Amino acid sequence: MTTSRNGKDKTKKEHGTSAPKNLIIPVLLLHLKDWNAHGYELMQKLTLFGFQSVDHGNFYRILRQLEKDELVISEWDTTSSGPAKRIYSITSEGEKYLDLWANSLGQYQKMLDQFFSIYSNFFNPPRSTSKKVDKKDE
Repeated sequence: MTTSRNGKDKTKKEHGTSAPKNLIIPVLLLHLKDWNAHGYELMQKLTLFGFQSVDHGNFYRILRQLEKDELVISEWDTTSSGPAKRIYSITSEGEKYLDLWANSLGQYQKMLDQFFSIYSNFFNPPRSTSKKVDKKDE
């Protein structure tokens, strides 16, 4: 068991299967690449993508920061019934940032492929292709 300075157990956090928090940014930008969306729709897309839980407050803070950084823009959608909702779109700067992320993730993917190639050899060693002849069958 791993403990932090304050004595709390860190094992659960370190060994969890959740995605890194900053991965949410390129995933959001990717979903905005081909279509504009309301925040709620984006949150659903993140869940379908594999983010186990999305904190609503943090999610909207991220969207506001992306807007402040000029990676996305938003405008009020008043066309549907009910209260107006913000609809988000990616900007050209957001597309450039997404490309940077894609290149970085591509390099990371190569490293992961190498890792799993080596890892799988420990647990699934390559099988010999030559067949042994059983002496009883001769």
